Amino acid sequence: MNAQELIESGNLELYVAGSLSVEEATEVEDAIEEHPEVKKQVELIEDSVITLAEAVSPPLSALIWSQILDNIRKVRTLSERKPSTNWGAITGWAATILAFAGIFWMLKEKNDLQDRVQYTTTQNTVLEEKAENAESQLAEANDVLDIVRSKEYNSYTLPGNQAVAPQAYAKVYVNKKDKIAYIDASGLPEPPRGKVYQVWSLTMQPLTPTSVGLLDTYSESETLLFRIDMGQVAATEAFGITLEPEGGSETPTMNQLYTLGEVTL
Repeated sequence: MNAQELIESGNLELYVAGSLSVEEATEVEDAIEEHPEVKKQVELIEDSVITLAEAVSPPLSALIWSQILDNIRKVRTLSERKPSTNWGAITGWAATILAFAGIFWMLKEKNDLQDRVQYTTTQNTVLEEKAENAESQLAEANDVLDIVRSKEYNSYTLPGNQAVAPQAYAKVYVNKKDKIAYIDASGLPEPPRGKVYQVWSLTMQPLTPTSVGLLDTYSESETLLFRIDMGQVAATEAFGITLEPEGGSETPTMNQLYTLGEVTL
């Protein structure tokens, strides 16, 4: 087989890929030494393979290049009578390692993409929950406005006790017909741990306090507006709010009276 026939046979590509038998590889190596055009063709094929491998693979770390060099050093000539390097085997090793590096890079990219998708899904869930909370708060705020503006409710201010909390105050909205009251506690300081505000309905002569509810969800409330059922109260001439231990008290703790105000029912 002359030089041109060898070039056109496809054996040079197989030689570069390391797929020829020992006899066929020896024949190619002999032709490389004897015919410059064969040698040039082999070099062109090697350059094309390496360029293709680099194009589909990410930059290699120093560790991977070290592994490539270690494998190259282990390559021996196919013919003991020739001390030349087996470039076909070397190129095959390099292309294989580059291909594996590309596969690992693509797997990493896939995992990173999955992580980003999961993060985006989580963020969307958080945003949906915030939107639902905002809608709930808006609905609650609208309910508050309906109560305040309704002609069915009369409003009263409960001033702060000058001896206990002079800056404190509360407002009460009372529906005499339905015997329902709403306490606006936004003017009260946040109760300390282990304490709760308790609302009292008072008659003045004689002074008789009746507990009508605890503001025990103060820390969770967005509006600080609390509904009080007045159905069990025969008459109310004033409202007082005291600070009591959690669970409330049987009678008001007068030295912890925060607000007190008369009402006309």
